[in-house]
Amino acid sequence: MTRLEKIYREKVVPVMQKEFSYSSSMQLPGIEKISLNIGLGAASQNNKLMEEAVAELSAIAGQKAVVTRAKKSIAAFKLREGMPIGARVTLRRDRMWDFLDKLMNFALPRVRDFKGINPDAFDGRIPDRGFDGRGNFTLGIKEHTIFPELEVDRVENPKGMNITIVTTAATDKEGKFLLDQLGMPFRK
Repeated sequence: MTRLEKIYREKVVPVMQKEFSYSSSMQLPGIEKISLNIGLGAASQNNKLMEEAVAELSAIAGQKAVVTRAKKSIAAFKLREGMPIGARVTLRRDRMWDFLDKLMNFALPRVRDFKGINPDAFDGRIPDRGFDGRGNFTLGIKEHTIFPELEVDRVENPKGMNITIVTTAATDKEGKFLLDQLGMPFRK
């Protein structure tokens, strides 16, 4: 059992049980998986960029990343069906808990001028940002070099990354409360 999973079971579960008055322990929201995604439109022309992204994402996640391919052709972007356009990896169980712990306690605080995650991401005022209405949270990072597995000097092309935390929460309020109790650095 990882450190963050132990915190979830011992501290977060009782607080959530009391806060939301669940009648059954099966109603308690938890984290199901974490999905990491790097989109690279330029990689369709440059194969070295794609290999670099897959290697870096694999190092960050601790498991092999998969190349994502275009589902349809778009002439304006010089994109044909089946061309590589990104890399992704899905984390579950112990790797998921370890990654979330690393993200909250090490990587996010390394972001320059980081004051916390914007609370506006949760109230629906900003579309396509934050929670999705079902308790899942998506976070965009401008540079993936904030993770300790990457040596900043060796990264030729800093890339953006999307991190989606999929929860079993029924509402955004429950999902935000869960992440807040786990220690996600939300701006106060």
